[in-house]
Parts: sequence; structure tokens; C-alpha cells
Amino acid sequence: MNHALKEKQDDQPETEEMDTREDAVVNHDPGDPPTVNGDAIRDQGAEGPADDMEDDDSRAEATLTYRVENISKLKETQLSPPCMVRNLPWKIMVMPRFSQHAEKSQKSLGFFLQCNGECESSSWSCNAAAELKIKNQKSGGEDFSRKIQHLFFSKENDWGFSHFMSWQDLLDPEKGYVKDDAIQLEVYVFADAPHGMSWDSRKHTGYVGLKNQGATCYMNSLLQTMYFTNKLRKAVYQMPTENDDSSRSVGLALQRVFNELQFSDKPVGTKKLTKSFGWETLDSFMQHDVQELCRVLLDNIESKMKGMKDVEGTIPQLFEGKMLSYVKCKHVDYVSSRTEPFYDIQLNVKGKKTIYESFKDYITVETLDGDNKYDAGEHGLQEAEKGVIFLSFPPVLHLQLMRFQYDPITDTNIKINDRFEFPEKLHLDQFLKSPEKIPSDYLLHAVLVHSGDNHGGHYVVYINPKGDGKWCKFDDDVVCRCTKQEAIDHNFGGHDDDLTVKHCTNAYMLVYIRESMKEDLLQPVDERHIPDSLIERLQEEKRIEAQKRKERTEAHLYMNVQVVTEDDFSGHQGNDLFDIEKINFRNFKVKKTATLMELMEILSENLKYPIQQLRPWPFAHRTNQTFRPTVLDVEADINKNVLELAEGEGPWTVFVETLSPESNQDKLPQFDKESDVLLFFKRYDPRTKSISFCGHHYMSITEKLSNILPNLCSRGNFPPGTNLILYEEVKPNLVERIEDVNLPLEKALEELMDGDIIIFQKEEPYPEHYDLPTAKDYFKDLYYRIDVTFCDKNIPSDPGFTLELSLRMNYDQIAHAVAHHLETDPYLLQFFKPQGYRDGAGNPVRCTFEGCLKDLLLVYKPRTVRKLYYQQLSIKINELENKRQFKCVWVNHKLKEEKELVLYPDKSGCVTDLLKEATQQIELSENGSGKLRLLEVISYKILSILPEDALLECLNVGNTKSYRIEEIPVEELHIGSDEVLVPVAHFHKEVFSTFGVPFLLKMKQGEAFSKVKERLQKRLEVPDKEYEKFKFAVIVMGRVTYIPEDKEYIVNLDDFLPQTVQGGGMQARPWLGLDHVNKTPKRSRNYYLEKAIKIHN
Repeated sequence: MNHALKEKQDDQPETEEMDTREDAVVNHDPGDPPTVNGDAIRDQGAEGPADDMEDDDSRAEATLTYRVENISKLKETQLSPPCMVRNLPWKIMVMPRFSQHAEKSQKSLGFFLQCNGECESSSWSCNAAAELKIKNQKSGGEDFSRKIQHLFFSKENDWGFSHFMSWQDLLDPEKGYVKDDAIQLEVYVFADAPHGMSWDSRKHTGYVGLKNQGATCYMNSLLQTMYFTNKLRKAVYQMPTENDDSSRSVGLALQRVFNELQFSDKPVGTKKLTKSFGWETLDSFMQHDVQELCRVLLDNIESKMKGMKDVEGTIPQLFEGKMLSYVKCKHVDYVSSRTEPFYDIQLNVKGKKTIYESFKDYITVETLDGDNKYDAGEHGLQEAEKGVIFLSFPPVLHLQLMRFQYDPITDTNIKINDRFEFPEKLHLDQFLKSPEKIPSDYLLHAVLVHSGDNHGGHYVVYINPKGDGKWCKFDDDVVCRCTKQEAIDHNFGGHDDDLTVKHCTNAYMLVYIRESMKEDLLQPVDERHIPDSLIERLQEEKRIEAQKRKERTEAHLYMNVQVVTEDDFSGHQGNDLFDIEKINFRNFKVKKTATLMELMEILSENLKYPIQQLRPWPFAHRTNQTFRPTVLDVEADINKNVLELAEGEGPWTVFVETLSPESNQDKLPQFDKESDVLLFFKRYDPRTKSISFCGHHYMSITEKLSNILPNLCSRGNFPPGTNLILYEEVKPNLVERIEDVNLPLEKALEELMDGDIIIFQKEEPYPEHYDLPTAKDYFKDLYYRIDVTFCDKNIPSDPGFTLELSLRMNYDQIAHAVAHHLETDPYLLQFFKPQGYRDGAGNPVRCTFEGCLKDLLLVYKPRTVRKLYYQQLSIKINELENKRQFKCVWVNHKLKEEKELVLYPDKSGCVTDLLKEATQQIELSENGSGKLRLLEVISYKILSILPEDALLECLNVGNTKSYRIEEIPVEELHIGSDEVLVPVAHFHKEVFSTFGVPFLLKMKQGEAFSKVKERLQKRLEVPDKEYEKFKFAVIVMGRVTYIPEDKEYIVNLDDFLPQTVQGGGMQARPWLGLDHVNKTPKRSRNYYLEKAIKIHN
């Protein structure tokens, strides 16, 4: 139950608690008192939707009436008969309620409005405002009413008041609410079109909406506005996109969206459009600025239209106006001006009541005088007037209302919800330098509305499609008719006290069209204006998509058959006959109920072989981790279905044997599964350390293996009689030599099976000349070979490159292999292990590492990428390991240019070595001292100047600590006995809120602080006006002492010397704080919500 604040009104009965009534038990006993449901009554005071577009059930508003008889005996919850509004049933719900007050029970009337109460779906919602009323039945008596505004959905399908009126007041005859023991209830409800229900936007309005991808309601509002600018839509259709990539063309994607908005009966998706922008999925869940998207999208369309005869220049013709920016001197005859085009106008809302006030503010003249005089060249500094004036307004005028503004007090963007009125008809001649031939009279065409605050919310658009005053509300996928009042008046803002208007709901962008050009701008666009080539392309896309949908819905009826032939085995260098991760199968979708014969017919048609020249051999996983073909009894199984033969629904991998064209036979030879065996042959060449596939052969299991030797010589291109060594490839890392080839095949090979592989090679006289002299050596080496991806640690998300290496390689072998790929010196590389918990480089690998590659890699799951990281060095790795990497920042003498330095001084070195190393990477100023110093910086404050003999091993960089190298200013080379270098830092209000670049400043005993301030201003290059706002303070251990502004402060060095901290031997060093606003833009925690919109294609 939802609770609202208890209210009490002096002149009306006590009421309290607006909530939802989920626990109501509804009694529909036939003996219940008779009820009456009144006819819908339309509010005559507001302009209603077009009756021809909305039938009775889909109406936006209605008045429900319900008479409750025998009210004094009411015990159970009662519901009125339903009244249909927006195609949903609405009912009045009434029940007695009890509450405890000061140890006594108080009885009240509970009065609610229920929506769609009997629906079991949980996906629907409907926003509505209503007025709940108890009619006064006494002549001249006043009705008692209360208003609600609520989003009705499955878990809150009723809303109202638990204690609408006390029972005592209700039954008091003097009050007039009860007559003949009956009360009359009335509810006026005004509802938006529902979401998540079968609302037919096309039927009710003639238009359809756009689907929301997550947070694309802002884009949907803009797209609908552009679509209903008919002249723009017509031009977009004319853009030639015949040769465009369907997934990358913004023009084609926009044509597709517009076409579907025009002809589809269902809400239109925008995923292809955002994909054409080059956006990732995350971009669709971020709310962007509509003005920025509008500009970027129009710029993109304009660039696509360039050079196109029929549509070039459409965008500026529609949206471009011109204004004159000028500066006019008051006392000399000098004017500087320039004409600027604009595509939209940004109008201030803060402090303005109407759009006319904002236009006047826009062209208000600014006076340049005093310190802000205008530099008029030869006339010198002059008092002047600066401003803008409009020269012309475009046919389509986009007005951006600046409701989102930066607030310097809270350092955040805020939304301005103040009331700001705009008319249906706008007259702008008064804001032109000189009137145009045709009056600048405009008609309101679209109102883009935002509900919510700066952190998010919802966007909708109200559009007057034909400019005839008949408005529609476009709320993502739902479109409904609405009143002119709802489209315009309700979006002025400032409705916080009005419960019938959503909180913080107001217009932020307006689209006006020139009245004199209305017919041209809103000209009808029909199929005749769409090129035939575009219609055909979009229809073909739909046909393909429908086919894919059909395939997806029927996917469960089919299974995948993966076919390989002997051609797929050629070039394979590993175990078995192919690498399952690299092979390109021929894939066939076959019905699970199809017979083997039907599969054979499909294979015959696709492979172009008669059925008698094909024989399928299904692959099977053996227990020894190999994957080999097995026999299939084609004759016996010809009528079995493939699902049964495959023994499962997963992809069925099949080797299809085909008749060799050189055989001079018309069909494959017979295969006796009882006495024959299928063997495959590979040849090994130790010279090239490579494997060649040499085909297959049927042999009788009783035949001697020696009988096949001549055939193998022929297959291996060896001279007849060449001595051959034979091996059996048993499993990965197990290749056994066949010692006796004179034995029958069934005895020569262990556990003889179809699909066994025999490897042969020529007997070499000097095997020791080869790295891998035998096939056994080759496969043993292969067992340890893996793919390793090397990524540059200094390049974020570097895809890297992949090398095939052996797990037994040592450091030198790895380094040489990577260096060969990168074409560099192996000693100019440094390697890093991967991190165990996330992607990225871990600890460095020393060049003296004595382990092997296996020791460097993490324990990986199968099929995951194995990674190592590297970086290229400027010094050799053995030298680097005797040095220390030291990161610091270089700041130039203007305190503006910062550059990160990565230095490599000796590990045992000191600050002098570091500074010497730095001179090779920095550029000193022309007239500078040429001497460097190292500063320790913590939280934007200088902690100390490090002595040149300080050891580097004592310096550690922390989260807030860093080191900075800078050139010592000439004036600071010599510090007198009456002088001191004082650290200076920036802060704003809070001393711990430091920011910016800190620096050192020389101060002298007895010096006037006004002189110090002059030096500071010169050093910081801050304008006078801004510098006036600076405050200055001496800060010690967080204690702030502001330097007085009303009297001259004389520098006392004692204020800036280190001070001993009580209770210990520590010393605190004072620093000079500059208190001023931080103008460096802060990066919001939610900066991703504010990133610039880009259309990448």
C-alpha cells in the first residue's frame, strides 16, 4: 500500500492517505445494491481529439459515475461496471476503511480508481490523471473532490485515498452527501495511451511510433520531427544509396526508418540506424543532447547530399537562417560586423516569461566600456556597443530552450523548470534588421518535451503533422491523439502544484514552420516520390529478414551436417586429419527426419557426383582423444533418419569419400566392413619439417603391410624401391614405429580400426643432420607447440600478433622469435607475464630467466588465447635491468605544458643522475637558467625540493604523490639570507580542495604583499577582472590565515619558515594558498552520459 501525507482541510471533511488498494476483497454477490455506470462525458472546455480518428473505447477521457446504495451497511469492497478509456477497463473502487487514532478506531470511506484490474499481464502501464468526487445531493451544496496523477501498472493497478472522507461526515445529513442511504461517486479520468498493450497507433492516429533501444527516446523524438518535415523526408528518399553498404550507410538507414514509419503498421526499430552511426550497444543506453544530435545528423545528411543534383543544398534551404554580429563604436565612425549562418537558436529560459522576452534578450545590446573597451585598431580602445540582429529566418525554425544550465554554486548542471510560454503562432518581424518581403510569421509544428531532472528522464514529442491544429503525442512506440492544451499549455513548465501534469515536464525544443511556406514544407509524400530502386532494395531486405525469421522458428526441426572431403585434409600439419578450429566445413541444414538416402541426394546435388560415386564416413571421438572416420553401413541404414544415425542433435561431421577422376571406374569400389579397413596416409619430410596428406586406401586386414609400400612410394613421389620407415599415429604425442611390415595388417597395427593413419618417410642416411629427423620427433615437438599472442603493453587494447612457439623454448628463443617478427634486436625487448585476475601486463620477465615458455603462461582453459606482453626499449634489456624506471612530470616555465617523462637512471643513482637523464627528453627555454630541480608533489601541493644527492631508491611514487622536474627560474638561482622560496597552491573555499599546477615563489623579508600579488598575476597570466576575485592565505597544517585586503601586509619570513609540530620532532612547512574558483572543467562521475555525439560513418 502506497502512503501519502495526511491532510486536513478546514472547510471540507477530513481526508488522508492517497494510495493503491491491493488488499481489497471484491464482493460481487447477486444481492449487492444496484449500481449505475454513467455515460462518458467529454470535457467541453478543452479541444477534444479528432472524433474520426478515435473510436469510443480508445478515447482519452471519460467520466465514470457510480451510485452506492445502502451505504450505511457497506462492509465489503465494491467495484463499478467498467468504462473503456484507451482500450482499458476503468472502475470505481469503494470500501469502508478503519484506522487507529488515540486509542479509538476511526471509520472512513476508501475511494480509488482501478485500471485493468483483471489483466494477468505484468508488462502493461498507463499514465493517467483523475479527479475523484463525491457528489453533494443537497441543493446548492458543494461536491467534495481530490485529484490524483499516477502511472498504473500490474502491481499498482488502483490509486486513490484510503481515507477519502470520514464516515461521520459522509453520513451526516447536514453535509448533503448521502440521500436515501445512497451516495453518488464520480471520477473524471484523462489517460495517455498505454504501453505494453495492443494499442494500434496506426488505427487510432494514422501514424506509428519508434521502439526505444534503452535510452533512445530523445533520438526517437527528433526522428519523428524530421520525418514530419515532409520536404526533408522527400529529399532523404531521393539520396542515391544504391551502392551503399547496408550496415554502414546513414543515408540508407534513415531512408529505411522513414519508409517504415510511412508504411508499417507496427512500431519501427532503430537498431540499424544507430549501427550505421557506428555506435556500440552502450551508446543506445546513454541519453545524449538532442540539439547536438540534431546538428550532427543534419551535418551528416548535408555532406551525403553534396554533389547530388536533385537534393544538394536541401538542408541549408530548410534550416539555415542568417544573423549579423556587430561591434559599433560610440564616439568614432567604426563598425566591425560579420554575417553568420545558424541552424537553430538557443534561447534563455531563466528569468524569462515568454518566448518574445527571450528573443529580446538574445538581441540585447551589450555596452563595452571601462576595462572592457573595444580595441578598434587605429582608433585604439573605444566605448562600443556589441550585439547580434537577425537578417533572415529559415523556413523551418528550430528553437532550443536552455533548460539545462551549469550552476557554479553547486558545480553541477541543473534543469530549469520555470514557466515559459510559447504561442501557437509566432511573429518575428520585430527581431529582423529589416523586414523580409514575406512576413516572418510561424506556426508551431512540434514540441519536444522532457520529463525529469538533469540526471535523466523521459522524452516525448507532440507534433501537429499537417499544421491544422490536430495534435498527436509520440511517446516512443505509442502514438495517440491529444488536445492542443496538452501539447502546448501543459508544457510551459511551472506546473509543480498541478497534479494533472507530470512533475518537471516541460518543452526544451520547439519547431516552427513558416506559415507562408506551409503547403510546400508539409507537401504530401507518397510512394511516387520514393525511387523504385530504393523500394526494391528495402523489399528485398524484408524478404531476407522474413526468411531468416522463418529459419530461426524452424531451427528445431533441422540439424547441421558438416561435410569434409579429401581436399580439406591437404596442408594440415597436426594430429588427425584436420584442425577443427581452422577448417571450413561445407554445412548442410538437413531435416532431422530426413533419411540417409535423402542426405545422399543432397550431397550428390551439391558436390556434383552421382550417388554411386559417394560414400559417407561419419567422424567419431575415440577414447584416446582422436577424431577419426568410422564405417557406416549404407545399404542397411539407407532408410534410417539422420538424427538416429548421428546419435544426437549436435553437428554431425561426415567425411564424404568421392570417386577419383583418374580411376576410370563409374562407381566406388566395394567395401567389406568385416574384412576391409580404411587407412589414411601422411608423408613426413625432415628437410622442411612438414607433413603432406597422401590420400586413403582400402586394405584387407589379412594383407601384409609390405604390399602397400610400392603404392606409398608412388604417393610420396619417391623412386620405386625407396626404403621407407612407417609409423602409426596412435594419438597426440604418441607415434609408434611399425617394426615389421611383413606381418598381416591386423597384427602390424595395434587395435586396427577404420580411420587409422600411417605416416611414412624416406629412410635418411644421415638423420643427425636434421632438427627433427623422424615423424616421431616431429609429433613430439608438435605436442608442445601452441599459439601465443604478444601484445604491446603501452598500447591499450592492443590486439597484438600471434606466433606458434614451443612450450619448451627458453628466454632467448622466445626473444629471437618475437624480434624476428618485429624486425628488431631481441635485446631491445622486455617481456611481461599476464595478470592472473584480469587482462593486462603483470610482472616483468628478467632476461636471465632460466625457465621455459610453459612457466611464463597462466594455466588456461581450452580454446582461450594465451598472452604475453612486451615493450620495445631504447636501451638493451641487460642494461635496463640495472636501471630503475622512474616516471615524473615535466612542467615548462609558464606552468602550462605538462609532459610525462619515463626515465631510466641507474638503480643506485641519485637525483643528479635523474636530472641529467631528463635533459635528453625536454626542451629548455631560450633565456632560462639551464638548471633543473626535482620537486615532490602531493595533492597538488609542493612538499619539498629534493637535494641533488638524494638517492633514487628512497623515492617512491604513491596514489597522491608524484615528482616533477622543472627548470629553475633565473631569479631563483640565488636565494639571499633575507629571502625564501614559498610553495604556492590553488584551492577553492576548502583548503583540502586543491587543484591546478602548484609552483614556488621567491619572497623577501619586509616586501609589500601588493608587489608579491603583481608578480603572481604576471606569473599566472590572469586577467584583471578575474584576479580581483582571488583571495590569499597562509596555510599551516590545514589552518588557514587569510591575508587582509583592507590594509597592506608586509611579508614576514617567519610566517613561511618550517614550524615545529607539538608532540614530535616533525616540522610543518607553510604554503601560500590562492583561493579562487576552479575553472578547470571537472570530469563528472557520469561523464559517459555527457560525451560528444559522433556519427562515425
